[in-house]
Amino acid sequence: MSQQWKSVCNVADIPVLGARVVSRAPKIDVAIFRNSEDKIFALLDRCPHRGGPLSQGIVFGERVACPLHNWNIQLDSGCATAPDEGCTQKFSVKVEDGKVYLDLNELQTLATETEAA
Repeated sequence: MSQQWKSVCNVADIPVLGARVVSRAPKIDVAIFRNSEDKIFALLDRCPHRGGPLSQGIVFGERVACPLHNWNIQLDSGCATAPDEGCTQKFSVKVEDGKVYLDLNELQTLATETEAA
């Protein structure tokens, strides 16, 4: 299956050690993260623990700390670090010429539940 990429923002639009949200209404949003080494990651903007907004968490290394209960989520996999358990959906991301792209098919088909669910 060939990938179709959708431009969602510029790397410079994402704060270092922060996130930017890509709206998928009515589906749950995707959070795009940037760490101190300018690596870019994309996860569903919902902690696997209690659904906290990961985009509002603190990024450190290749993890984000959920703002609700401080669970540490691996940015490259979407999985919580031990002793916590659970994963949130990760999305394919690529960066070219300073632009951030997400896989269009994944945006349309992955984690399709809505906020109200």
